[in-house]
Amino acid sequence: MPAFQATCQIHLQQALPPDHLRPSRVFSQDESRFGLLTVRRRRLTAHGVQPIGSVEHVFQWFYDYGAVEPTTGERFFLALPYLNDESFQLFVDAFAAAFPDSLNLLLLDNSGAHTARRLTVPANVCFVFLPPYCPELNPIERVWHDLKDALAWLQFPNLDVQQDYMAKVLQAYEAATRQSLTGYPYLVEAIHALCS
Repeated sequence: MPAFQATCQIHLQQALPPDHLRPSRVFSQDESRFGLLTVRRRRLTAHGVQPIGSVEHVFQWFYDYGAVEPTTGERFFLALPYLNDESFQLFVDAFAAAFPDSLNLLLLDNSGAHTARRLTVPANVCFVFLPPYCPELNPIERVWHDLKDALAWLQFPNLDVQQDYMAKVLQAYEAATRQSLTGYPYLVEAIHALCS
């Protein structure tokens, strides 16, 4: 882990094509599974009082794909039914279309969906892979954790209602909040050095 932090700027620089002319932007990307199974969190109660929480045991899921720019808090989210290379391709294509004027570096993990051979990476997107088994290096993980805290103990009648609710919660996040969640100092320094 410390090795990647120390060499992050080099990894970002190596991902850039030598002849790129567009301004560069760096986004942290990942997916998280959400569903009707109730998210449980600890609750504060008086000493000796057992906390009570209603739990729904429905196993239906969807995945939120997201990318957040740690230096500005700019974001792009897309809810899709599966976590696979086809869904990731849909996300990458939509992401590239949302930021057409820049060369966008996606900092991501080594998931099979991200490394599939049949992926077609758009011309304005480059992948920068994190070391294996190091989710703590991916800043967007903090956004997912914060979002699941906001969903704790809530129940939804179906996935459509939950997706609508989550879209409103994600829209309500201010850029400064997303920036504070994802702005790891080593990464922000590397991005500023890369883009200056």
